[in-house]
Amino acid sequence: MQQITGPELLERYATEGASFAPVLLDVREPWEFALAPIHVSGLRTLHIPMAEVTGRLAELDPSQPVVCICHHGMRSAQVVAFLERQGFGSAYNLAGGCEAWSQQVDANVAGY
Repeated sequence: MQQITGPELLERYATEGASFAPVLLDVREPWEFALAPIHVSGLRTLHIPMAEVTGRLAELDPSQPVVCICHHGMRSAQVVAFLERQGFGSAYNLAGGCEAWSQQVDANVAGY
């Protein structure tokens, strides 16, 4: 499974641009997403709670990189494994989830 940290994500996007412009797939529950959303200018954020991913798979493009996000990285890792089984070759787990993002990238993202 491919992992990527918040700083690595920003660095790759800054250096590779459109060739690495992943969808940020946030798989947290609606209340979590509302409390601590992660947005990166220029990247699309898609909120699909983990329990809904299988039914909403058509909203994702298997040819586009996807970075999955949850609170600490456990649920998103399960979603990455599922996406890989569905043929997504560039699915990444955000290492440490939004908690790590808050500590490493943007302190304005609430911890909870």
